[in-house]
Amino acid sequence: MPDVLLLSRIQFAVTIMYHFLFVPLTLGLVLLVAIMETLYARTKDDLYRRMADFWGKLFVINFALGVVTGITMEFQFGTNWSEYSKFMGDIFGAPLAIEALVAFFLESTFIGIWIFGRERFPKLRALSMWMVALGTTLSSLWIITANGFMQNPVGYTLVDGRVHLENFWAVLFNPYVWYMLVHTLIGSYIVGSFFVLGVSAYHLLRRQHVEFFHRSFKLALALALFATVMAPLSGHLAGLNAAKVQPAKAAAFESIWESGEAQPFFLLAVPSLKNDGNIIEWGKIPYLGSLLTTNSPTGYVKGLGDIPADERPPVWIVFWSFRLMVGLGLFFLAVAGYAWWRERKGTLLEARGLLKALPYFIPLPYVAINLGWVVTEVGRQPWIVYGLMKTADAVSPISIGDIVFSLVGLVVFYTSLIIADVYLLVKHAKAGPEVAASPGEPPAKAPKAPAGRPQEA
Repeated sequence: MPDVLLLSRIQFAVTIMYHFLFVPLTLGLVLLVAIMETLYARTKDDLYRRMADFWGKLFVINFALGVVTGITMEFQFGTNWSEYSKFMGDIFGAPLAIEALVAFFLESTFIGIWIFGRERFPKLRALSMWMVALGTTLSSLWIITANGFMQNPVGYTLVDGRVHLENFWAVLFNPYVWYMLVHTLIGSYIVGSFFVLGVSAYHLLRRQHVEFFHRSFKLALALALFATVMAPLSGHLAGLNAAKVQPAKAAAFESIWESGEAQPFFLLAVPSLKNDGNIIEWGKIPYLGSLLTTNSPTGYVKGLGDIPADERPPVWIVFWSFRLMVGLGLFFLAVAGYAWWRERKGTLLEARGLLKALPYFIPLPYVAINLGWVVTEVGRQPWIVYGLMKTADAVSPISIGDIVFSLVGLVVFYTSLIIADVYLLVKHAKAGPEVAASPGEPPAKAPKAPAGRPQEA
């Protein structure tokens, strides 16, 4: 029968993964909308204004529903993880308070100006969306600052068995925070760009609003190329930093069990479910394991065999999540590269296979970025605060019945929000942009183009 610890971990995992279905699209899409608003402000080309309105509407839908999931998530620190809150409240509370008072205030204020100030503040729309983009980035920074301390505790003292903040700047400039922040933002840009690519491809395949969605496609493709190229680099740097402060997590990436220099890499390795070694090792490539983990072909890697069994992460989960995340990242790079090649040749609209596939690729970056968080969080186990507090010591003294009740309620609640989000996004994305009407007339939807004939926006 599941115990309180396991159910509490499941509940928080479900909560954070549901919440993170909203966050990356918010971070990625707001950047593109801000760029569209800026292009309109500079060129006065009405097509950019309509692009900003259309994609901005989808952003607002996702943003509004995502806020709800974030608010309820924080209650769990008091209900399910009260011992952790007692231990870490002095440090954990400060970043979250700043996030709420500064970042969320910035986001909500300027998204209101962007939505409701079209007539009264038309010149502020580009600035407003850039401020929303800044707010969402700052929100990520403060939340990751709190998480970064859990990964690599710095700037603290222990007093009476509790963590106390000693150096705020050390906590803020914790290297783990900045490596994780950059990699998370880049992953979110992949989510946002592939969302725009997928929706644009849907309409381009049907020859609807061709100029509108072709231009949207090109903007998203530029961001996708940047992000998919940078993701392996930022991920590698984050992995090197993790190897310095969490050797068990780094060893679990490649399932390295024996300590030593010049570690090899195996093309096929299968960790044991017993968490005590590999059952298959095939395709040995000398030195590559050390190179990937330490940036040196002869670098020393501490193996999992030299780490106490009760301090090893669940290697099977970390290993395969890491493999799948990396594989998806390389796939995104290949897709973006192929789309760029077709665009450069001027044959994008004839690439029907690519246009058909791109809408189905929209969920994949969500999968990849959540796998990254699985690697980050599960790889830290059994510690909730690395080296200071184990997860088993952080849980609240509550009954299994209470957890089951709240877990079921959260799943139903969050699933309803996800269904609403997907329904609204699909509905408005398929509807396409509004076509400008004559003065005094309400905007009307553009009719579909006759088969085989492109329809311009």
